[in-house]
Amino acid sequence: MHNKAERLKKVKSPAKAAPVSQELAHRLPPGQALTDRFPILHEGEVPHYNTSTWKLRVYGEIEEERTFSWEDILALPVTKVRCDIHCVTRWSKFDTEWEGVKFSDLVRELGVKPEAAHVMIHADHDYDTNIPVADLMRDDVLLAYRYDGKPLTEKHGWPLRLVVPHLYFWKSAKWIQGIEFMKEDRPGFWERNGFHNTADPFKEQRFSGESIPIPEDEWTRKEFD
Repeated sequence: MHNKAERLKKVKSPAKAAPVSQELAHRLPPGQALTDRFPILHEGEVPHYNTSTWKLRVYGEIEEERTFSWEDILALPVTKVRCDIHCVTRWSKFDTEWEGVKFSDLVRELGVKPEAAHVMIHADHDYDTNIPVADLMRDDVLLAYRYDGKPLTEKHGWPLRLVVPHLYFWKSAKWIQGIEFMKEDRPGFWERNGFHNTADPFKEQRFSGESIPIPEDEWTRKEFD
């Protein structure tokens, strides 16, 4: 699994993609193919959680470590977001609908220290991904537990996943278990294995190292919703 960046550089272009009207073309980042379906991509087995025992640990550069239960998360203000999402494997999906807790609303529950500039999101299967605090404070960044009007499915990250629409979707970690506030940045799982540290789709920040045009059709062979 650690050579995924190299694999994605070699796969072929998708044969079919949803048409994009001229009016919507500005929303599709370069090198992306629009899909009406929701490809399911992950490494390892899909985990199973019981919300009666699930916990979210928040720690690091905050005044006091906190642990949130499922009931605690549901008690926080609820926000709905409609956004486009973009996967590094070159698919994009427009107008996805999510519901959950704005990251900025969670921050209001914490005593985050001024020197906390970065966050590491910890998820299942020893997965983690790094994101600047400033990116997470945008109004459309959610800790999501509902998608398209229904509870998240396990394959899409139940009970809680991050949604960061303006970055490639590997930054939107599924199955979140921990949020670590940090003074300094450090790379997460895919960032340590050839993926770009920032991940801006409109700048095609897919991989670390030199910029290479990367055709692909891997997502067309995956399971869809």
